[in-house]
Amino acid sequence: MSESSLFVDLVNSWFGSLTLNLLCYSTVFIPGYILIQYFKKSKYIERAGSGLISKLITSCVYGQNYEKLMTTDLASSKTLPAERSTTYRCFQIAFCFVGLQASYLTWGVLQEKIMTKEYQNSEGSIGHFKDSQFLVFINRILAFMLAATYLGFTRQPRHTAPIYKYSYCSFSNIMSSWCQYEALKFVTFPTQVLAKASKIIPTMIMGKIISGKKYEYFEYVTAILISAGMTMFLLGSTESKASSSSSTTLSGIIILIGYMSFDAFTSNWQGELFNQHKMSSVQMMCGVNLFSCLFTTASLMQQGSFSLSFKFMLTYPAFFWDSLILSICSATGQMFIYHTISVFGPVVFIIIMTIRQGLAILLSCIIYAHPVSVMGILGIIIVFTAVFLRVYCSHRLKQIQQRRAGGDASKV
Repeated sequence: MSESSLFVDLVNSWFGSLTLNLLCYSTVFIPGYILIQYFKKSKYIERAGSGLISKLITSCVYGQNYEKLMTTDLASSKTLPAERSTTYRCFQIAFCFVGLQASYLTWGVLQEKIMTKEYQNSEGSIGHFKDSQFLVFINRILAFMLAATYLGFTRQPRHTAPIYKYSYCSFSNIMSSWCQYEALKFVTFPTQVLAKASKIIPTMIMGKIISGKKYEYFEYVTAILISAGMTMFLLGSTESKASSSSSTTLSGIIILIGYMSFDAFTSNWQGELFNQHKMSSVQMMCGVNLFSCLFTTASLMQQGSFSLSFKFMLTYPAFFWDSLILSICSATGQMFIYHTISVFGPVVFIIIMTIRQGLAILLSCIIYAHPVSVMGILGIIIVFTAVFLRVYCSHRLKQIQQRRAGGDASKV
């Protein structure tokens, strides 16, 4: 009796759920790896025909020859957009700001509501949704559909990357999202939001591992300041969690570490793909979400979670509408991210998203009455001061480098 109870508790725990998900994902990874190795060792590309299946296999395993396409694709990509008036650019940045705030503030509030609050239907029955992976699936399927539709109606650069390479950042993106949802069961939303602000250190470490990147001194200083502010906030928020067990707090910390590590790998791997293959952001979005849908579908079908989640949707209509709005906000938020970066660059985007994080913390504290001590407030101030300092120093460094480049050009 006790052994059976322990086994059930283990399966229902976050660790058991994670293990089961990984086993399900392996049913996609292992056959895929075997097939890719077979096609490469058999030199399939040398005997590939011109049929649809041959082109599909070649695109998945090898990609297309970037060198041959360089002249035709770069010629079209070098066409610069016409200069816009100041009024138009102000309208654009206001549009991006409002779009990002509306998408991700709504997404953040609904995310916490779905994972932490109870649902009640007209008959008075109460339920609590627990399947984080199903939320990842519905977010990714809608994002994939939007990206695929956009690609179908717009002209894009010729795609040259082997499609299977998207699977790595897709897997890390799924695991990052799973950890993000799962962490809400163990930590408050403000803690999770500030954990995102401390992602700089694992991202820098992962950048060194994957790309061998070098960083400026101010980047190290601001990373340390952000980490210190995050620590102060965690210490300040634990005062209000005296009733929480140590195992719950430890579980939350472990899941947050997993979230930051997977997220750091995702962004660095995507950066490497952008540098090597020069695909568009929407092509990246489509490829990553394609594999995310594949992984989550395989896992949910093998675990039988689809039927349970859909049954929960039918039982509690409010959950259906929350999930739909959550997915729309997630998908449109990705589109706003790509548009903001392509038009205004990463500096403006970071400032907008930093403001979003502050507003998200404020909204969560007001709506869900999360207490924050004086030490926590000081930690928040340190974190966002460091983020803005990092943005300012990056902007100044870029200006100095541009002046030096202009000076060297004039001497020549």
